[in-house]
Amino acid sequence: MSSTLITNISEAFISDAAHTLVENAAILIEGQDIAWIGEAGQAPEADTVINAGQRAALPGWVDSHSHLVFAGDRSREFVARMAGQDYAAGGIAVTTKATRATTDYDLTRLVMGRTAEALAGGTTYLETKTGYGLNVEEEARHARIASTVVDQVTFLGAHLVPADMDAQEYTDLVCGEMLERVLPFVQFADVFCERGAFNEAQSRQVLAAGKDAGLGLRVHGNQLGPGPGTKLAVEFGAASVDHVNFLDEQDVAALAGSWADWDAQSRAGTAGTVATCLPACDLSTRMPFAPGRELIDAGVQIALASNCNPGTSYTSSMAFCVSTAVLQMHLSIEEAIVAATYGGALALGVQDRVGSLEVGKRADIQLLNAPSVAHLAYRPGMNLSGPVFRAGELASGRF
Repeated sequence: MSSTLITNISEAFISDAAHTLVENAAILIEGQDIAWIGEAGQAPEADTVINAGQRAALPGWVDSHSHLVFAGDRSREFVARMAGQDYAAGGIAVTTKATRATTDYDLTRLVMGRTAEALAGGTTYLETKTGYGLNVEEEARHARIASTVVDQVTFLGAHLVPADMDAQEYTDLVCGEMLERVLPFVQFADVFCERGAFNEAQSRQVLAAGKDAGLGLRVHGNQLGPGPGTKLAVEFGAASVDHVNFLDEQDVAALAGSWADWDAQSRAGTAGTVATCLPACDLSTRMPFAPGRELIDAGVQIALASNCNPGTSYTSSMAFCVSTAVLQMHLSIEEAIVAATYGGALALGVQDRVGSLEVGKRADIQLLNAPSVAHLAYRPGMNLSGPVFRAGELASGRF
């Protein structure tokens, strides 16, 4: 097994609960994994040595919420929203029409292009959802295409009720034939529990069907106003509830209670429901930011994700999400990085493999064209992405 030593790292942020920072660091890669990390002066020998040039190192981003399987353009909707029009879920139908009309070849190329953009920005582990098909054949097609490109796929047939169908009839379809068709390609089931989408009873039906099928669960909840999404997510033991813009005290308490058996320092115990905050979406929809500061202070594990989609968050830049979380949501730079790496891994159930720079984990490492990780928020809007390693291989950028 060949080994590679990345040395002359200005600082390496481990992305652990203690916010460990190793200065003048080096990282040894053997095969796909991290074999050693520490001070450069104590580094072991390796087959290949790479000089990081005093760049800062941190784990690759883990983007746990995206919608990459789509075609078409909704920039006019964005312009109208910036002019004062309220956001409603109905714009999803515009994307559904365009995506249905796109061939497998072209749709796959679109998804591959978006994942390449994400990788260039430091994202080394990526989830995406179905949800722009909204019939059996299209949802199955989108799940199949996504499974060939990204790391994990979430079934979101319960994204919007098609205009030509009864809500309960469509919910039954999602929980029956549609779920059966997508099952070979997906790891999670999700539901948009929101006004204009699926009510509490329908959301409960979708979550129960996903659980019975052996899938992990996620919920789009509390985005447009108060609602039952967060409480349902905790009740069903969902891996995450995403958006969480409008939470009451009971919602926060339920989320915090789900982490009662989790030891943040040792990262042992029973993981609860991650609250996934989507700050780029909050900016684009002019919604109040998710209460990330309050959630962390209450003992809730949070994640940051891009929510890359054509209607409300057309960006895959996790660095942008991190800087926004620091500048607008009052997270420290260390808290924001952990949420965008280890938090995302927790939300996807892969925290034992990715999300931090630790011996034995996959060597997903991004180097910044900056001497400190603080520059992610200190220099907002700047492209600081340098070389990116994924599973031990240089996957983007160059030295």
